[in-house]
Amino acid sequence: MARSDLRLRVLMEPRHGARYDDILALARATEDAGFDAFFRSDHLLGVDPADTTYRPTDCWTTLGGLARDTTRVRLGALVGAATFRQPGILATIVASLDEMSGGRAELGLGTGWYEREHAAFGIPFPGTGERFDRLEEQLAIITGLWRTSPFSFEGKHYRIDDNRTPPRPVQDPHPPVIVGGSGPRRTPAIAARYATEFNGALGGDLRERYATFHRACEAIGRDPAEPRLSAVLPVACGATPAEAARRGEIIGSDFIREHAAVGTPAQVVDRIGDLADAGADTVYLHIYDIHDLEHVALLGAEVLPHVARPALTAMPVGRGLRGGAGGGT
Repeated sequence: MARSDLRLRVLMEPRHGARYDDILALARATEDAGFDAFFRSDHLLGVDPADTTYRPTDCWTTLGGLARDTTRVRLGALVGAATFRQPGILATIVASLDEMSGGRAELGLGTGWYEREHAAFGIPFPGTGERFDRLEEQLAIITGLWRTSPFSFEGKHYRIDDNRTPPRPVQDPHPPVIVGGSGPRRTPAIAARYATEFNGALGGDLRERYATFHRACEAIGRDPAEPRLSAVLPVACGATPAEAARRGEIIGSDFIREHAAVGTPAQVVDRIGDLADAGADTVYLHIYDIHDLEHVALLGAEVLPHVARPALTAMPVGRGLRGGAGGGT
């Protein structure tokens, strides 16, 4: 059963990386526009590994800065790479962010996928099966440290030996945990055990992914209605079809463009409605031009009010041209 409290969030994916001041400006624009949360990707390279203009920043370091430089939006990663950090350290990092932000931290965590990125920064990149094993052990350790004292863990890849001073986040019992992906077996099984929110990733049959996740919850005796369900929507919105098309040109790959909402506010509202109909109660608007703060302001002014609680509302006649820009529906 879908929730009635649909949340709209902003997800930053900079084309060429970013300085902290750029990230802060976008986060503050997100907060000013009224969105629920500001999330960022956890990458050290851009989609094009040959892009020598890319400026890497550490995900959790910048979120720590935002914890002090913003006041309301929730903060997190969609999603962090389990290959990047040891689980005990990551549990402490996120708990610190939670304390610094007054209880606004969220942990998104995945297996990691970008092999070239790992090679470029000297990070080991094991095979797919091992990455899933490590993700599962990391989630067991992180949530265990947050919930239990003393805490010990003996796994194939990680060991925690009698930790009597574990990190303590502000949120009770701990910050929300987001797990997601398109895999039909291990991803939903891991999410069913550990996730507060399951993200259905991009492309494919979102409704079926949610159904698979619900079956995984039922298999371990968890109420499928408890966790939230989220989706990612790359977006290029414009007050006119021409403006939307211009913003759409910035979206990177053909795959992302194929699944993006490129159009006027009415078209973006329609696409969010499609995701809500599929079961999503949280939608991350994927933003690529991080310097285009007017884009975020437009989404906040002309899209967010129509993603209403308890349901999406139709836009007034004349408030957007349907079918104007390519890829809008």
